[in-house]
Amino acid sequence: MQTVTEPLNATTYEAGTRPPVRIVHLGLGAFHRAHQAWYTQRAGDGWGIAAFTGRSPDAAEVLAAQDGLYTLVVRGPDGDSHEVITSVVAAHDGADLAALAALVAQAEVAVVTLTVTEAGYKLRPGNAELDVDDPQVAADIEALRAHYAKDFTVGHALGGKVRSATARLVVGLAARRAADGWPIAVVSCDNLPGNGAAAKASVLGFASAVDPLLAKWIVDNVSFVDSSIDRITPRTTDEDKLAVAEATGYADASPVVTEPFASWVLAGDFPGGRPAWESAGAVFVDDLEAFERRKLWLLNGAHSLMAYAGALRGHGTISAALADPVVSGWVEDFWDAAANHLTDPELDVPGYRAALRDRFANPRIAHYLSQIGMDGTLKLAARAVPVFLAERRAGRDGVAALRPIAAWMDRVTEQVSAGEHVQDPAGPRIAIAAGTDDQTPALLALVDQQLASELDVVAALKALRGTFKN
Repeated sequence: MQTVTEPLNATTYEAGTRPPVRIVHLGLGAFHRAHQAWYTQRAGDGWGIAAFTGRSPDAAEVLAAQDGLYTLVVRGPDGDSHEVITSVVAAHDGADLAALAALVAQAEVAVVTLTVTEAGYKLRPGNAELDVDDPQVAADIEALRAHYAKDFTVGHALGGKVRSATARLVVGLAARRAADGWPIAVVSCDNLPGNGAAAKASVLGFASAVDPLLAKWIVDNVSFVDSSIDRITPRTTDEDKLAVAEATGYADASPVVTEPFASWVLAGDFPGGRPAWESAGAVFVDDLEAFERRKLWLLNGAHSLMAYAGALRGHGTISAALADPVVSGWVEDFWDAAANHLTDPELDVPGYRAALRDRFANPRIAHYLSQIGMDGTLKLAARAVPVFLAERRAGRDGVAALRPIAAWMDRVTEQVSAGEHVQDPAGPRIAIAAGTDDQTPALLALVDQQLASELDVVAALKALRGTFKN
C-alpha cells in the first residue's frame, strides 16, 4: 500500500505530450470519462477532448485543477485496476459559451460528442420535435434571438442565459459557420432510441427559431451520428477517492469507477475525420437499430425494472436487487418478452443476457437504484413501452413489459406520499397525478398518452400495482 505524496496534475504526473483539441464534449460527467474519453485515449492517435459541464461548473473546476487528469478505476469482481486518463486536455464550465464557440469554430475540431441525458434534448414526449412550450426552451430561444444579431458567433453576453445543451451547441455551430464552415460530426451518446435523430431535431429546433439560414447550413454541413453506449459507471464515493490515493500514491479529487465491460456501436458519417475508436473496441455498423434495441431493452429496461421494483422491496443497488429471487424472476420475464423481438443472430441475445447477469451481480460495483430511477417518464417510454407494443402486436398480453411501468407508479406514489422530490422532467405533474382519485391513467399519460386512453392497458397496470412488496 502506497503513501499519498502528491496531488494528481500535470506537474506531478508525467503525462507526456498532450494531444491537441479535436473533440468537444458537452455533458462532462463520470460516464463520459469512463467511456468516450477512455476509448479516445485507447485509440492513441492524437485526439484531445475539451469537455464542458452541464448544470454546474463544479466538475470542470475540480478537473481543471488536475489539468484534466483523472484516475479510471476498473472494478472487477476480484479487484481494481487503475489507469490515468490524459485525453481530456481542457475542462470548462458549460456556461462559458465564448470558449465553446471559439473551440467549435476551429477547423481542427471535427467531432462533438454529447452525454446530456434523455431529458437534455428537450423534445416533446413521443415526438422528435423540440418542445417549444418548455419554459427553459422558450427562455433559451429568447436569449439566442436577442444576441444573434450582436455578438452571437463568439458567445459573449450569453453566458449563463442559455442553459439547454443543444441550444449551447447551436451557438458553437453558428460560430463555425461564421468562420469557414467546415463540416463536423455530432455524436449523441445518450440512452435514446435514434439518439442521432434526437440530437438533430433538438439542434435544428433551436437553430430554426433563430435563423432559418443557420438551420439550412446545419442540415448541409453537420452529420448526426447514432451510437449505442454501454458501461456501468456508478457515482464515485469518498471511500473510492481514499482507495485510489492508497493504491496509486496520488490524491485524485475526481476519480471515476467503472466496470470491466465496455461497448460502443456507431452508425453515421464523420466528414472531418475521427479517432480510430475501433482500435479500442468500438464497432461501426451501417444500421444501429437492432443493437440499439438490444441495449435499451435488455440492459436499460432491466435497470428500470430493478430501480423501481427493487426500491419497493427495500434494496439499494442493482446487485442487491438481482440477488432477490423475486426481482430476478421479473427481470427474466422482461428479457423473455424483449428477446421475442431481437431475433438477428448477430445480436447473440443469449450471450448478451448471460453477460448482463454477471455484470449486474458484481457486488463491487455499487450502482444505486436511486440514480437509475431518475427521469422515469422518459426512460420507460424508450425501454418498456416499445416491448409492450411489440408483444401486443404478436398477440401476447405484454404483462412482463408493463411491470416496470407499474413498479414506477408505485414507487413515485410512495415518494410523493413521503414528501420526497421525484427527479423527473415531469416531476410536478407526477405529484399532481399521484394525488388524483384515479392515479394509474393519470400517471400513464405522462409516459404514453395513447396507452393511457386504453382501458385494457390501464386495467392490467392496476392489477400489477401493489404486488411488488409481496
